Amino acid sequence: MTHIVGEPCIACKFTDCVAVCPVDCFHEGVNFLVIDPEVCIDCGLCVPECPVQAIVPEDDLPDEWSDYLEINEKYSAEWPVIDTQKDPLPTAEANRDVADKKSMLDPAAFDG
Repeated sequence: MTHIVGEPCIACKFTDCVAVCPVDCFHEGVNFLVIDPEVCIDCGLCVPECPVQAIVPEDDLPDEWSDYLEINEKYSAEWPVIDTQKDPLPTAEANRDVADKKSMLDPAAFDG
């Protein structure tokens, strides 16, 4: 089993989760993080660290986030690993409680 990053991360990209991950399973896009299901060891350390409750175990994935399993799988193969905590996006506070953010997901990899 793996953990999944869901919709609340979009346009926020808090990286508190990255700081506690013992296996570097997070990958970074422009405005979203994903978890590599092949690397995640299901330790759960990241879950309580996420300030927007965007990370859930695969078995607890809400129906409305069902496509985020595929999104995490796809983009973890394309985006670079992130293994150090960074500042959240400048849009994080304004977007932390926004619902239905999937259309805001930028599929480009973070390059800097």
